[in-house]
Amino acid sequence: MINSISLLIVDDEESVRDSLYNWFIEDGFQVKCAEHAKEALTMLESGNYDIILADIKMPGMDGLEMHRRIKLLNPEAIVIIMTAFASVETAVQALKDGAYDYITKPFDPDDLSHLIRNAAKQIEMKVENQALKDRIVSLDNIEDIVGTSDAMISVLKEVESVSQSNSSVIITGESGTGKELIARAIHANSSRKFFPLVTVHCGALSEDLLESELFGHEKGAFTGAMFNRKGRFEIADGGTIFLDEIATISGKMQIELLRVLESKKFVRVGGNKEIQSDFRVICATNRDLKKMVDEGLFREDLYYRLNVVNISIPPLRERVNDIPMLVDHFIRKYCTSMSRDMVNIEPAALKRLEQYNYPGNVRELENMVERAIVVGNGKEIRLKDLPFVTAASNDTADSLHDLEKKHINQILDKFDWNISRSAKILKVDRVTLYNKIKKYNLKKRKAKK
Repeated sequence: MINSISLLIVDDEESVRDSLYNWFIEDGFQVKCAEHAKEALTMLESGNYDIILADIKMPGMDGLEMHRRIKLLNPEAIVIIMTAFASVETAVQALKDGAYDYITKPFDPDDLSHLIRNAAKQIEMKVENQALKDRIVSLDNIEDIVGTSDAMISVLKEVESVSQSNSSVIITGESGTGKELIARAIHANSSRKFFPLVTVHCGALSEDLLESELFGHEKGAFTGAMFNRKGRFEIADGGTIFLDEIATISGKMQIELLRVLESKKFVRVGGNKEIQSDFRVICATNRDLKKMVDEGLFREDLYYRLNVVNISIPPLRERVNDIPMLVDHFIRKYCTSMSRDMVNIEPAALKRLEQYNYPGNVRELENMVERAIVVGNGKEIRLKDLPFVTAASNDTADSLHDLEKKHINQILDKFDWNISRSAKILKVDRVTLYNKIKKYNLKKRKAKK
């Protein structure tokens, strides 16, 4: 980073300029010198300098006036004032005017080098923070939320409306409709976007594991607790916690969750210290929570605490007009990830995709497109590349077992049995792929002579 930091040294004494120039060139900075304020301002008008090291006492315009003009040209510039002992009061005034620091003559090379390096670190942090902000802002339009149907426009308007509040949100919809993507869009467009979005899949954890996951635990709290561990609520401080499959949590966890939502305070498992965290809650479910409340399966008070805003995601069969756009999006996504040339889709294949019912919704469509790209040949996805076409052939239908075996074998052959690359494309880990190879007794084909 240092070799990208530019310094401008402004001093009417040639010996001072030469000494500083040599010191900082040796340290790896980009260095320019100016003999007086007028020359320095001319240089600043034609180019930016990260750090300006300026003497106060110079003929013509003094360092303080030059500093004020520099701040008009570039408010972000870091200005360090050089002064003799007799001018410390003036240097203090410069600090009040926004100077980064001052240093007295004669210089101690180590002190000056330390000061400049601290200033360089501050610049580096600003650059990193801006890069992070730019990256986060780029998330505002989450890439996988695709669609211009009336149903999706309505959802996106709701996302925009609730993003700036801190109200709890429940996102409802069938499996595969993209509930987590909507949660990410709400967070990315909120004032909390510079803090974590923490996701917890409640249905995948037992009650004890979920409790430890949400609240954290202290060392020795249970067998295997070898160290203190922060919970998800603690990690989400300042940000958002997304509780997926909220309908699956037990009655005990419903009580615990209600208490935390009301107080924003909790205690780690096995601990006694109360921890406070500022988080927003977004939940998702594919079940009818109101019906569960009526049946006594979900607490009514928790339901109303969570259900301040409800966003319902339509199933894909109710937004058929979005299918061509989604297909195009997934083609681009997977051709890029597989480093393949872009492919098209033949009209008959697209028409069949538009006619299908999609019990698995957008996730199922995405899997179909990915599979078609992998198993198909040429520059076009054809009707025969779609999985439900094969399944519809009564006499020649392959079992799910056969389809998986064929698909894995094709991927392995495609990547010359590179296990790591094949596992990545199949979206499984290496151990799972090795087990499938053993299960189906797959063997690498011998190269033709």
